[in-house]
Amino acid sequence: MKRRRFLQTSLGVAGLSLPDFLGLRKLQAAEGTGVGRAKSCIVLFCWGGISQLDSWDPKPNAPKEIRGQFKPISTATPGIQVSEHMPKLARHTEKLAIVRSVHHGSPAHGRAMYWNMTGRPPPQRALAANLPPAPDDWPSMGAVVSKFRKAPTGLPPAVRLPYPLVDNGTLQAGEYGGWLGMKYDPIVISTKNGKPFGGVSRGLGAANIDPTLTTGEDRLKKRLGLLRGLEAGLARSQGTDLFDHSRGLAVNMLENPRVQEAFKLEKEPEKIHRAYGEHICGKSMLLARRLIEAGVPLATVVCAAGDLNGSKGDHWDTHGDGFNRLKNTMLPVFDGSASALLADLQDRGMLDETLVVFLTEFGRTPKVSNNGGRDHYPNSYSVAFAGGGIQGGQVYGKSDKISSKPIHKACGPAELHATIYEALGIPPDTHIHDRLGRPFPIADGEPLPLFS
Repeated sequence: MKRRRFLQTSLGVAGLSLPDFLGLRKLQAAEGTGVGRAKSCIVLFCWGGISQLDSWDPKPNAPKEIRGQFKPISTATPGIQVSEHMPKLARHTEKLAIVRSVHHGSPAHGRAMYWNMTGRPPPQRALAANLPPAPDDWPSMGAVVSKFRKAPTGLPPAVRLPYPLVDNGTLQAGEYGGWLGMKYDPIVISTKNGKPFGGVSRGLGAANIDPTLTTGEDRLKKRLGLLRGLEAGLARSQGTDLFDHSRGLAVNMLENPRVQEAFKLEKEPEKIHRAYGEHICGKSMLLARRLIEAGVPLATVVCAAGDLNGSKGDHWDTHGDGFNRLKNTMLPVFDGSASALLADLQDRGMLDETLVVFLTEFGRTPKVSNNGGRDHYPNSYSVAFAGGGIQGGQVYGKSDKISSKPIHKACGPAELHATIYEALGIPPDTHIHDRLGRPFPIADGEPLPLFS
């Protein structure tokens, strides 16, 4: 019996009215428990905009200028095809729910990312494509999860690996606490191991912790004692309190042996390292798995160079020479690391309690450009889910013959966020309050019916 059908049937049996039941769900969310199966979530973010036609939604019967150079291949699920350059993920489709009908209205990287990371349309406070963070932004997915999920002592409730999302040297709004406050900002954790993506990856002042930098315990205590002495009697403010929060979290991470153990990738067997790959994408996914295993509720992995840098570098913004960039670098790296993550979670018995989300900011144009790539396209793109109670082996929604628009079961970022929160047992209609005390639901859409 489907879980949603079971819940509907159970209301009458348990003697609960619908308002009583919704009230119970809100109470469960506030206490950190809920009806969802997932205890944690790993978001794999393809920064730059992965081409749906060259990955999850190939169109082999379209004209050559639409279908591109790649051929589709069969998968572990009869009737589902993906790009030929995703052969390893093709073996895991029985775990995947592929959504081919996502769309929104912004063709700019930063604004589109904001939409996907907050579930809300980007603000119109500036006409420029880049949208720097501001205190009145909607809270990011990581911030919302931090509000309702606690991590063990010394661990942050939400992390980003291995760097923040940047475009042309500008930090992008959408990844931060917004009007929930800076204390809900997900922490950036550097991943030093492995060959980096080619391109620029800038921190630009985002709260960033490098777990490879260690200080002796005695030396750390002396430094903290000296610092507290210097700060004694200084006036306090909201800014200093937020700084203390971030510094306290960093100190806890440095002092807590359990936390330090999570960062020790060298503890993993050689075969695990080979499976994930000797590059920063694979090492970051492996670290994400270790962090959620240690109790971090949400980890976001940037599967690309951190700064799009005018479409220069190893990322998904493939305006020019797109097919070579995809087949030689981006798709093999992503395919190998992501499939290793799914297999690793399953082998460890963690997949049922870990939601894996394959996300991006938008898709690419159906027609191949004169530069041999595809341009920004928010009207149709694909995402995927696995684990955390998701029923695998399915495709939700459908795009038209050239992937120019959804033609069946269209959905958007609001529905994606509702699905994520539902999987985590946080009812999507749960309210959070802005700085004026106004209530807003954490998601402005309904969960997609992807659950087993």
